Amino acid sequence: MAAHRKPRQHPLTGPAARTAATLALAGAATTTALDGSAHAEPRLTPAQLKARVDRLYQEAGEATEKYNGAKELTAQARGALDELRDEAARRTERLNASRNALGSVATAQYRSGGIDPGLQLALTSDPDEYLARASLAERVGERHAAAVAGVHRRLVDLGRLRAQAGETTAELERHRRELARHKAVVKNKLAAAERLLARLTAEQRAAYDAGPADPARADRSTAPRGALKPPNGRAAQAVAYAYGTLGKPYVWGATGPSAYDCSGLTQAAWRSAGVSLPRTTYTQINAGQRVSRAQLAPGDLVFFYSGISHVGLYIGGGQMIHAPRPGAPVRVAPIDHMPFAGATRVS
Repeated sequence: MAAHRKPRQHPLTGPAARTAATLALAGAATTTALDGSAHAEPRLTPAQLKARVDRLYQEAGEATEKYNGAKELTAQARGALDELRDEAARRTERLNASRNALGSVATAQYRSGGIDPGLQLALTSDPDEYLARASLAERVGERHAAAVAGVHRRLVDLGRLRAQAGETTAELERHRRELARHKAVVKNKLAAAERLLARLTAEQRAAYDAGPADPARADRSTAPRGALKPPNGRAAQAVAYAYGTLGKPYVWGATGPSAYDCSGLTQAAWRSAGVSLPRTTYTQINAGQRVSRAQLAPGDLVFFYSGISHVGLYIGGGQMIHAPRPGAPVRVAPIDHMPFAGATRVS
């Protein structure tokens, strides 16, 4: 009977044991991953959190400028569509008036018995009357022919306008979809940034919101006014306007006067000087003469990041006034704070 017994299983030892243990740990790790706990956010240092938040705000800024551009195109398409509709309504009124006039002529002919003008003339016994009525009938026929041609022309023009309005409507819908997409990106990026900021202590959050500049510089009286003077009166007015916005909140998509985003602030500042700037950072950079960093003067637009996604108004002394991001009001900051991308002098 002993010969038929199953050999006793001995516990693994040595390399075999280590291999089994490794496999077991790998299996446990796989199970953990499948359970979802492997996707938990890693613990980050405050510096790492701030770096991630900075990146999210930068991406939100890029999406904001795209949103601003799509919003501008949407408004333009809506305005063009309104103009087309107004013109179509005016032309429809003229078309209906022409049709009514032709209808009146047809009705009058029917009521007169529908006698052909040539036959009516043939029945006239007075030669002088015959000649007069013949000349009148010819003129009336020409006038009616012109009226019919006019109706046809108005129908063709109206059809063209309606086709153009249809194309503009489709364009408007494309811009609206693009607007909604960029809006969603902005909101998602900002929400992610807020979730990360919620991990900071109150003291760390306050330090982050204060930014790199001395908080005292946010006051009009202590904000740096460099030795350089604005190149002209318009630049001086733009700078003065920017100083007047210090402390106002950042709101993405805003152009003042109670809140601003970065390009909304620079646009409003120069608008106060009678200069119309485009709406977005990537169009504002081409709105004037490019200048080097060494040539900067107060009133110049200074741009940051490779995607030209942020802009400020240079005020001298290596400082600018800008609308940084949500939670950070319009303030004075050094232009060294962000990767410099270029500068433009508005003429």
